[in-house]
This record gives sequence, structure tokens and C-alpha cells, in this order.
Amino acid sequence: MKRIFATSRIGDPAENRLREHGYELEVFQGPEAPPKTLIIEKVKSGIDALITTLRDPIDAEIFEVGKGSLKVVAQIAVGFDNINRADANKYKIPFTNTADVLTEATAEFGFFMLGMLARKMYSSERLVRDGKWPSWHPFLPFLGDEVTGKTIAIIGTGRIGLAMIKKCSGFDMNILCYDPAYQNHNYIASIQAVMDLRHATGVQKERTWIKYVELEEAMRGADYVSIHVPLLLDIETDKPTYHFINEKMLKLMKPTAYLVNTSRGPVVDEKALAKALKDKVIAGAALDVFEKEPLPADSPLLDPEIADRTRLFHHFASGGQITRLSVDPDKGMAGRTAQAVIDVLEGNYGGDPAKMPYVVNKEAFEEK
Repeated sequence: MKRIFATSRIGDPAENRLREHGYELEVFQGPEAPPKTLIIEKVKSGIDALITTLRDPIDAEIFEVGKGSLKVVAQIAVGFDNINRADANKYKIPFTNTADVLTEATAEFGFFMLGMLARKMYSSERLVRDGKWPSWHPFLPFLGDEVTGKTIAIIGTGRIGLAMIKKCSGFDMNILCYDPAYQNHNYIASIQAVMDLRHATGVQKERTWIKYVELEEAMRGADYVSIHVPLLLDIETDKPTYHFINEKMLKLMKPTAYLVNTSRGPVVDEKALAKALKDKVIAGAALDVFEKEPLPADSPLLDPEIADRTRLFHHFASGGQITRLSVDPDKGMAGRTAQAVIDVLEGNYGGDPAKMPYVVNKEAFEEK
């Protein structure tokens, strides 16, 4: 009987599907992450598959004790910063992720963050809850900023960036796009065609536009900046994204502009951002990801002085019922994780990890 250890619950439907395939599944109940020593112990015991989250450090130490038995590491996340790709390749262990299925949910949440921040919904609710709601006034105690008709910069036009573009176009926003690696001109042309049709038929009053521009133009010209780039270190690429949003980038933005990040925490220099918010270099920021998670109690982002301009969430952008728990691998992260394990353990696709759709490190198995 094949054995699986999961470092986290992935939901009854997906867990039961693995058991229905005859696998012996042991699940760490959490909700906290298991210590690495426990993961090592389980891998060393001879498990065939390891299901992981972004919280679990997976490296040579894990792969070494799994030699001869561990066949796959299945990550229930689109990101895999916690998995050492070079080590996985060295030990010839395929690892998988859950790209695609969380695209729409993440973009949707990013847009909701943007609206909540700009329209000062948190501040308004606090007035009501704290019993400080004043009599009605045209502009006191504060006003929010509209989203409709404004300009947004989408930094990174991968899957989630493109989904964000689609949602922004529905709010009659002008869209500046920047991507250091790949530009999807066909998609952008299609969005412009939809914008033109909406204007021509009177669905929207004013004509809107979308275009690729250089980074500085995107940062300077936007009322909102939404980040959708992967985390890349300088040892991996000549275009690293670690602290991509730093003091220099923030100073390019309008003092009335807002920053939204649903990509990876270390993409944003949090000290620089907190200072920019305190000095009113920008108007506000909403973040769902952080350099350290959970966010430390001494984080500068928790400074009460900037609380009215800062919305902070618990890495929750993909946290929808279907997106997280559906057993359907075309809809749910849990379903895709389970299917990835099944593909490897049952030798689907001719037993070739390079042909398996959810395997990330295909290069380790391709014929040279």
C-alpha cells in the first residue's frame, strides 16, 4: 500500500479521494505547520508522497532521507518558494503545484482589496462599530477615492495579472501594463476591443484604453498599482523581484496612489513601504502577503499611525470554498494536489513526470 503524509489538511473530499485510491494517508492536523524534524521523520519512514504547503522547508535534507522511497512532493499552492528546485532535480523528485485554479479567486480578492482600501470601508465600519458615526455631511469626516474611470498599473501580466486586467476593464479603468519577461499583446488587444465595443454601444460613457509601457511610466501614471510578479532572486535571474517595490519605486508613484500586493511578500520592501505611508509619499496600501508570515507583532506595517491607510490580510486571496477545497482538479487546489499525487504514484502519462501537467520541475526528467 502506498503511503502519503500531508503537512496540512486539504479538505475531506480530496483526502477521501486519495484514500479511495487505496493509499494510506496520514495528515498533520495543525492548523500550525509541523516542525521540519517531523517531516524528516515521516519521509525517512518510507512514505511515497509528501503533500506540502508554503510553510514547509523542502530541501536536500528531506530528499536525502527519502532516497529510494519518496516519489513526489505535491504542493497545495501556486508558489513553491519553500521547495529547493535544484535539490529536487538533483534527487530526481518531481514536485507539483496548483497553478491556474486559483487565478480568478486571487484576482477577485485583489480587486476587492483595492476597493476596500480606496473607498475607506474599514474606516467607515470603525465609525459605526465604535459609535462615532457623526451626522451626515457631504465630505466629513472623510471621503474615499473612486475606482471607476481611474488608471491602474498591472505589474506582471501572467495568469493572475491578466485576470486582474479583466476585472478592472469591467470598472471602466484605464490600464497600464508592465512585464519584464513576457507581453501578451493578443490578450491586451482583445481587452481593448471589448473596451471599444462597450463605448460604441453606450455601455460606458467614456472610451478607455489599455497598453504596455515601461516600468517608470506605469508607476508614475497610475492611481492604483497592483503587483503580480513571481519572487525571483538575483542568483536566479538578471531581473530579480526581491524588494522590487522599494523606496525608489514608491517615490515614482503619485501621492494619491495606492499599492496592492497579492504576489509574494518579499517583492515589497516593507520598511520602505511603511515609511512611505507614514510620510504620505503614497495614499495607501493593501497587502495579502508578507516577508514573514504570520506578520510579526513588531512589523512596521502594524504602526497605528498608518492603520487608516493600510489594509492587511492573512494570505487569503485564494481563500474561496471552490478554489481551495473542490476535488475537481480543474477547479480546486485540493483536487489538483490529489490528482498530482495520483499521476505520479499510478504512472499516468506513461510514467513520465515531464508530461504530467502539474509537475513544476519538468526539466529534471526531459531527455537531453
